[in-house]
This record gives sequence, C-alpha cells and structure tokens, in this order.
Amino acid sequence: MAGHSKWANIKHRKGKQDAKRAKIFTKLGRYIMVAAREGGSDPEYNPALKTAIEKAKAANMPNDNIERAIKKGAGELEGVNYEEITYEGYGPSGVAVFVEVLTDNKNRTAADVRHYFTKCGGNLGANGCVSFMFDRKGVLIIDREEGMDEEEVMLQAIEAGAEDFTIEEEYFEITTSPEDFITVRDELKEAGYKFSTAELSYIPQNYQKLESKEDIKNMNKLIDLLEDNDDVQNVYHNWDMLDDM
Repeated sequence: MAGHSKWANIKHRKGKQDAKRAKIFTKLGRYIMVAAREGGSDPEYNPALKTAIEKAKAANMPNDNIERAIKKGAGELEGVNYEEITYEGYGPSGVAVFVEVLTDNKNRTAADVRHYFTKCGGNLGANGCVSFMFDRKGVLIIDREEGMDEEEVMLQAIEAGAEDFTIEEEYFEITTSPEDFITVRDELKEAGYKFSTAELSYIPQNYQKLESKEDIKNMNKLIDLLEDNDDVQNVYHNWDMLDDM
C-alpha cells in the first residue's frame, strides 16, 4: 500500500500558508461557526464541529477564538451567517480547479473568483464541470518519528478501516472513505498517534502537467489569489505541481 502520495502534491505549500496565520484563523473561525450552526455546539455529538476544532487547534488557534466561533455559530453571540458554495473551473491549459467557500455575500465572492480565473488564463465553469474528476476522501498525515515501525502503523491503520496507506520519507499518508474517516482518526488517536493533518479532502483521480513556464506562473498565481481570499476555505486542483516545479 505504498505509492505516489496525493498529499505530497500540495504539501510544499504548507509553509507558505502557515505564514498567513491571521487569515487562517479567519477561515477556521467561519468553518467552526458553520459546523456549530448546522450540528450543534457539542463536539461530542457533532463530528463536523469536532473536526473543525481539531483543525483549529492544529493551527494553534487560541481557545478563546474557538469558543467565540462556536458561540456565534450556536446563536449565543451575534454573528454573520455564512453560506457554503463551491465553484468549479479550469486553470491554464485546462487544469481542473475546485473551490470551497464560506461567504456572507455570494455576489461579491462569485465576482472575485471569476476575476481570478480570467486574470490567470483560466475560466470559471458551471457546477459539475470538474467535480467528477475528484474523489471525496479522508486524509490523515502522521509525521514520522524516530522508532516508528512503519508496518505496525500500516496494520493499525488498515485494521481501523483505512482504504490506502502511503509511506513517504517524512510522513505516513492514510486515506479513508468519508464515512470511515472519524472512526479511523479516533482509533489511531487512541493508539497514540498525532496528526499534522486530519481532514476531509477532494483528491484528484489524475494529475495534469503544465508545459510552459507561463502556465506554471499563472497557475501558481491563481492558487495564491484564491487562497488569499478570506471567503475561500479550500482550493483543490489536479496540477502535478511537484514534477512541474
């Protein structure tokens, strides 16, 4: 169960994102609010909220911020209502791009996203134009530590219900079905493993290379513009970044 890591295709961007701490807290706060609004304020009975809180803590978001976001989502504090929307389109040379947003003004967000695609040599498409190229999966990343037995980790992950297990030099990547994500995460957590990433994600079925430096430059710019937008929660694409870079 080893092979090309899907996570490795975007992992090298993490350092850049970690530098945008305040912006990340804004995005995570919205994520927590929506989860609390839709499933209640108790994370033990709201798996989406539990995942959102764990993601926020992994990003070192202060507990006060987390609690405030939960209260806003539950209606205990005044807050803004955010709408979940997805956008689909094509980047340079037809790279598939799938964008998840939480917005309080969909007209503003739609105009921004359309502008980014056009500016970078792509185009915004209709819903469904690229989503079929991605699979919804749970992704768990365990950073390798000295003394870890990779076979033991793999067996525990498989026994917990993992679909796939990829061995990399610096980490283990575990993928699950969306339905089994919580179970696998909790069982491995109880076994003492810590995750640098634990989230539901969209994984491309196939990757696409870009041939020209101009296309690579524009694709990088498109991802940066989207990720810099406060309304955008996640950006997924099928560009084979590592090979092209």
